[in-house]
Amino acid sequence: MESSDKSLFQHYCYTRGGMRHTSYTCICGSGNNSSVLHYGHAGAPNDKTVEDGDLCLFDMGGEYYCYASDITCTFPANGKFTPDQRAIYEAVLKSSRAVMKAIKPGVGWPDMHRLADRVHLEELTKIGILKGNVDDMVKVHLGAIFMPHGLGHLLGIDVHDVGGYPEGVDRIDLPGLKSLRTARILKEGMVLTVEPGIYFIDHLLDQALNDPSQSCFINNEVLQRFRRFGGVRIEDDIAVAANGMELLTCVPRTVEEIEAFMAEAQGSTKSFDSLASQK
Repeated sequence: MESSDKSLFQHYCYTRGGMRHTSYTCICGSGNNSSVLHYGHAGAPNDKTVEDGDLCLFDMGGEYYCYASDITCTFPANGKFTPDQRAIYEAVLKSSRAVMKAIKPGVGWPDMHRLADRVHLEELTKIGILKGNVDDMVKVHLGAIFMPHGLGHLLGIDVHDVGGYPEGVDRIDLPGLKSLRTARILKEGMVLTVEPGIYFIDHLLDQALNDPSQSCFINNEVLQRFRRFGGVRIEDDIAVAANGMELLTCVPRTVEEIEAFMAEAQGSTKSFDSLASQK
């Protein structure tokens, strides 16, 4: 059950990290639930059975000395990505790394969101879900269909920390961008999350298919293969440095790293079970 994974994380935070609290309600989505952006509350309570073939999207963070962390990992429940899962995962990882490479003082956070959107559209075109000119897709805000949330947020004593919209910083009233929790120019010392994602959310896909300005870019035959796919999000914590950024997250990120880590973990579990059965 997804709730068991949540309890394991809470146990790990306390026993290994000395953290009495998590930073927020854990999100433990599997299968199609991985496309529910704030899954894990009373209305969607982490209660699905994780099944073979599911993608798991776990968004969790421990609170240490009153400071929050906020990390999302997406991985296959059985330890091996399918070709489609790998393609979407690597598209999101590519956008994450493009944003991290571009981050430095003086950069506008909305521009980082736009960069992630563009990479997603380019990669979805390579996969075959989209077709046509990416510049034209950007003009009709097609990226917001697949990433309806903002790229990330300030992180500190609160997981969605204050200061996102001080006086003189206005919200951008455009799809996707209006969901940004900050539109500030980055400064050295700021701590933020970088959390691009690609999701297949039925009502948003249907909305796009019913909009001629967007549907002309969608290969619906290929898209049908991704209905009920769920979603992929990769979330890291970073600090803006003098000439770039410092990555504060240390978890397996590439497909190869994740599959190797899970194979090792599964091997350890089998060894433990074998020893237990001999006693």
